[in-house]
Parts: sequence; structure tokens; C-alpha cells
Amino acid sequence: MDTNTADRVEREADVAAVAAVFGDASRVRVLLALGDGRQLPASVLAAEAGVSPSTVSAHLARLLQAGLVTVASHGRHRYYRLSGPDVSDVLEALARVAPPKTVRSLREGTRAAQLRRCRTCYDHLAGRLGVALMDALLERGVLTGGDGVYRPERADHDRPSAPGQDAHYRVTPEGHRFLADFGVDPGRLPRRGPVIRYCVDWSEQRHHLSGALGAALTGRFFALEWIRRGEARRVVRVTDAGREGLVSAFGLAEDWDTPERVSGRA
Repeated sequence: MDTNTADRVEREADVAAVAAVFGDASRVRVLLALGDGRQLPASVLAAEAGVSPSTVSAHLARLLQAGLVTVASHGRHRYYRLSGPDVSDVLEALARVAPPKTVRSLREGTRAAQLRRCRTCYDHLAGRLGVALMDALLERGVLTGGDGVYRPERADHDRPSAPGQDAHYRVTPEGHRFLADFGVDPGRLPRRGPVIRYCVDWSEQRHHLSGALGAALTGRFFALEWIRRGEARRVVRVTDAGREGLVSAFGLAEDWDTPERVSGRA
């Protein structure tokens, strides 16, 4: 078979090759540190992973080779970021099937609770707040096309390794006006990908909003200072103004951050 013919043959995905890259705990910590979509230098990533600068350089070289991260130079510094939301999707999918880590300190337990309460999933909100926001958008008729429920018992259910596609969410005419008034016009969002996507939230086992609309709403919440980044990577804090605004503008239940309330809907 000549080279040109071989290039035209459809090749099976080499899952084992990329799975091996995820098989190192330090590399996973690097990827998780980049999970909120920001660019970070190697020195910060070394501290996040708890390894030396030389070790993190080797890990970053492996991640670059695998296409999981990209690097950009700014002056004398090099900044790394995830190559795209698909990498974050894989991390979220792995988190859904992974056993819980042993909590060895109060600090670890606090961070785990904060991640489940509210975190970023690449460029959009996840955790209990992300799920509660999706529920609120559906309940007030901003979105239609699904009910936010993840149904793993179905033979054709969403696959953990891919973006959700069981439901076909879309913005209603009333929702378009509501979002535009809020400062997020669905008709003017960047079209790098679908305007509406969703992920199956690994901690809540329900849908949270992603895609261009999920990213735009998250950016708007940050701009309004309804949410702020926490001290730990990916952790998001809801401000007093944000709690009031989310309740009054979006109709979130005041007890959205009660684990029993959210998980009881599934």
C-alpha cells in the first residue's frame, strides 16, 4: 500500500496512547490546574503538581506531544493551556468514574467541598451552581429541549467520553430577549463551536450548561462580580451580590447550595 493510499484509510483511534498520558498523577494535576481555561507558566504548574521545575518540564513536553496542551510565548515567559474543551470533557468524564480520593487533611476536605459547590469546567460553571443555573434556565423557559436529567440506564445515553447529545437544548424567543437584556445576546456570541452544549456534571450527575452560551454567562457573572475565583484552582466563590442576583434575576432557589436539594432532583 503506497503512502497516499494509507493516508486515505480511516484509522482507529489510539485510545491507549492518550490514556497512558493520563496515567500519571502529576500530569493529571497539571491538567486539572489548567482546567479553568487560563494560561499558566511552568513554575506555577510545578507548584500545583508538587514536583520540581525539571520534572514538570518533562511532563509538559509529554502533554504537548500528545496534543493535550498548547504553549504560547509572551516575552521571556512561556504559558501553557489546555488545547481545548475536549480535554476538560475527558477530565470530567474520568472524575465521574474515578473512586474518591482519600482525604488526608481538613484543607483537602474543604477544597473538595468547594469544588462540588461551584467550580469552572474549562470556561463555564459546574458543580451545584452550574446544575442549579441549568435548572433555573429550563424552569423559567429560557431554554427548552431537555429537562437537565442524566439517564445512564438508557442504552443510548450520553457517553462519559463525549459532550452530551441526548438532549437538544435551544434558546426560546422569550429566553433570547431575557438573555439579551442581561447582557448576553445569543445571536452575537462567538461561533467557535456550538452556542449551546451541555456536560454531565460529575459531582451532581445532572446537566450543566456549556458551549458559547455557558461561557458567555460565566464571563458576565465574573464581570458583575457575582462570582469570584477562589484561592484554589477552579474553585469559584459566589458573592453576596451574586447570591441575590442569581435568585432575583434567574430564579435560583435560595437553598441551591444544599447538596440534598440538588441531588434529590436526579
